Parts: sequence; C-alpha cells; structure tokens
Amino acid sequence: MSESEKRDLTPVVPRRFRSVFFMLVSCFALWGLLNNMTDNLVPAFETIFGIKPSESAGVQISFYGAYAVLAIFAAMMVEEFSYKTGVLCGLGFYILGALIYIPACIAQNFDLYLLGIFILAGGLSILETSCNPFVLSLGPEKTAVRRLNFAQAFNPVGSLAGIFLAKYAILANLEGNDKAVQLFWVCVPYVGLISVAAVIWFFFVRYKDTERESVQYEVPEQDDSMKSGVSKPALICMYLLCIAVPVGILVAINMLSENPGIWGSMVCQLLFVMIGPFVFTLLIKNYRSMLCALLKLPRYWMGVVAQFFYVGVQIAAWTWLNKYCCKQLGVSSDVAATYYLISLILFICCRWIATYYMKKFNPAGMMSIFAVVAIACCAGTMYLPSDVLFSIGGLPFSANVICLILISGGMSLMFPTIYGIALGGLSSHTVKLGAAGLIMAILGGAIITPWMGSIIESTESVWFALVPGADSVWDAELKTSDLAVRASFIVPAICFAVVLVYSLIFRKPTVSSK
Repeated sequence: MSESEKRDLTPVVPRRFRSVFFMLVSCFALWGLLNNMTDNLVPAFETIFGIKPSESAGVQISFYGAYAVLAIFAAMMVEEFSYKTGVLCGLGFYILGALIYIPACIAQNFDLYLLGIFILAGGLSILETSCNPFVLSLGPEKTAVRRLNFAQAFNPVGSLAGIFLAKYAILANLEGNDKAVQLFWVCVPYVGLISVAAVIWFFFVRYKDTERESVQYEVPEQDDSMKSGVSKPALICMYLLCIAVPVGILVAINMLSENPGIWGSMVCQLLFVMIGPFVFTLLIKNYRSMLCALLKLPRYWMGVVAQFFYVGVQIAAWTWLNKYCCKQLGVSSDVAATYYLISLILFICCRWIATYYMKKFNPAGMMSIFAVVAIACCAGTMYLPSDVLFSIGGLPFSANVICLILISGGMSLMFPTIYGIALGGLSSHTVKLGAAGLIMAILGGAIITPWMGSIIESTESVWFALVPGADSVWDAELKTSDLAVRASFIVPAICFAVVLVYSLIFRKPTVSSK
C-alpha cells in the first residue's frame, strides 16, 4: 500500500474522540446560531421599546464589545489552563447570560437585556477561542486541518438555524402583541438553548481530558511559551481587577453626574473599559514583550485595523439590512428577514467557492477583487431604484435590494483571509497573542454598527449630500427616510475601501518565522 493510500485511510476523527468531537461541533453550531439570531434583536427591540436605531444598536455594542473585552482573557484561559476549562467557562457564561433574559423580560428592562447579552457573548468569545485548538488536538496532526474545516462547516448550519429562529419565533410575534408577549418570544429561543448548552457542559464536566492522552497520534503538545509564571488564581484576579477598575470609574461618573455627556455613550464606555485588557497585557512580562514584537510588524497591526473595519461592515450591513428592505420594499420585519437568509446563503456559497479557488490564486488578490465588487454593490444600494423588477414566491426584488444582497457575497472570504495574512510570518511564540488581537478587532461590530445607525435615524447628515435625488420624507413608523437609509451605505463602502487598501499593500505571501 502506498503512502498516499495510507494517508487516505487515516480517519479524520479517530473513533475514541468522536463523542467529544460531536460535542465540540455542537458548540460551533451554537455560536453560529446565536451570532446571527442576535442581529435580528436590533429591529425587534426597536419595535418593542420604541427606541431609536442608534439606541437599539446597543445590542451589537454589548455583543461584540464582550468579544473584544474578553479576547485576551479567553486566550489566557486556553494557555494557562486547558481547552476543556475554556469550553466549560464559555458555556457557563452563556447559560448565565441567557438566564438574565428572564428577569429582563419580567421587568421589561432594555438595559438588563444588554447585560445578559454582554455576559452571553463573553461566553461565546471564550468558547470560540477554546474549541478551534481543541478540535485540532483530537487526532493526528496530518488530518488536523481537515478536522477543523469539517467542524467549521457546522457553523453556517447554526447561522441558518439562528435566522429561522429569529424570523419565526421573534420577528413573527412582534405584530399585534403587547410588550410582555413580544419580550416573552424574545426569551424563548435563548432560554430554550440553555438545555442544549447544559447537556454539553455536563458532558465536559465528566469528560476525561485527552490533551495528554492523544500523544499516540503524534499531536504536538500545547506550546507553553506564553505561560506567565504567575499563579492561576492571581492571574484571573489581575484580569478581573483590570476590568473592574474602569467599570467602577464609569459607574461613579454616571452616578455622580446629572449629565454624564460623552461618558453616557455606550461606545465611549466600551472603549474606556478596553483599557483594562491592555493594562493586563502590559503588566505580564511575557505578554508585554510579545505585544511589543507584534506592534513592530505593519502586516499584523494593519491587519487588526482591517479586521476591525471588516467585522464592522459585516455586522452593520446585516443589522440594518432588515430596516433597508422594510423601507425600500414596504415589507414587514419578518418578511425582511428572508432577505437576510438569502444574503447568508450567498455568503456561505461564495466562501466555499473562494476557498476552492485559493488553491490557484493569491488570496490577497482575490480579496481585493471581492472588495471592489462590494464597493460597487454599496454604490448600487445607494443609487439604484427600488422599483420591483420581479418576485419569487411573492417576495419582491428591486435593483438596489439585489445589490444589498450581493454585498454579502463580496465580504464572504474577508475574515479568514485577513486573519491568515496578518498572522503570516509570526513565530509560534507570538501567534497566540496575535490571534487574540484579531479577535479583539471584533470590536468593529460595536463601533461601526451604531455609526451607521446614527445616519439611518438622522434628519440631517453631511452624508446626505451623496444621494441628492433620494426622498427625504420621514417615515414615523420606521424612524428613518429613504434618503437616510441610502446614505448610510457610505459606511460599508468606507470599510471595504480599508480592506481593499490592506489587500493591495500586503498582497505578497510571507514565510513563517520560527
């Protein structure tokens, strides 16, 4: 038997690890589901609480802000403890955050929902950081990449499930119901998924950690180069203290000041809290030296900037897609969720196609082409008419809405491509902290989304000059105008331009340094 035939016979997931692999795959589907279901909470809360688009964007600020605040903590959990500990911690945070939805529903309190969303998303951040390397460890190194790709294939399955849950459990129950009933249906999918998370959590509690047992497959041991030398309880206390201090300062400012001004803004508060993780990194010698090394590499830190704008445009475009379709086509929120579903399917298909062709073409070159296409689609979303061209199953399509959907295809390959380019050439000593920095760039979803929302809800904006022919008549129900929703898509165009510049500057691949 030839060597290639032996390689083909090697199982992607060895039999003894299949049960834990199945549970990890469930985690991949879980965070995909929750990510995409949360996007639909923005229009839902706007309707339920009667708030402005920029205020309802607090959902995304809390969700993606948690990713940013806890990214370094998640990396520390995996490095200083174990993959299993990271999974247990992540699932525990999710369960706690989802349980907070119950008192939030009873009290009908939007701020309490935001707290639950923040804790829930913090759990997903830790879970996402833990599961990827855990999957790699479950078998021989030569099948590790195939194993991880197989596991990640279930992420979009969860995403599609999240859209269906949002469409039929949340958005479909907004019309004709009072606030209590509407908030009950917001809680149902999140609280219901606690049972799924609890089953996975109890499995890992009883699961005997195989990180050390899998050496028979010649899996490389976990790199200890980031070990801090500080005791584990002290390390956790240091991180929590670094977060608690800025949070305490903000609470004091808001309590003592009748008009907190800029400190009352959720975005400014989040940016202030972000000081904590950076201080923690500077306090630990090994982390500090790696941070300094990373900041000397333009390919890396510019990649973090590009990732910030990419994640920002993905979250913002999908968050406000619902409102755009409602305004341009006159459909309801639950019908508009169907366009979101179509966009996500296109996103997934384009990612698969792009991944295949990366064997033949330079990924950075492909990303630059996709960025140009996405910018052109943003222009179509801003300027093309909303006259219905055709309908499929009663679902109307116009030229500008088609461009809106095509934006998702343009951004399909960007996250993993930026990730790969930015980490290219990094030594194994710095790559983990580098990866945490790229996860922190998810903060873009918390910053770009309310920026775009502030244009959508505006009656006067400097960006309105870009679409002089659009109708400025105010829609009291949707709290926007045709002019505002069209002008807001200058924000995605700017974000794609940043990605385009990055892909052109760093289009040449690097050789990894050791």
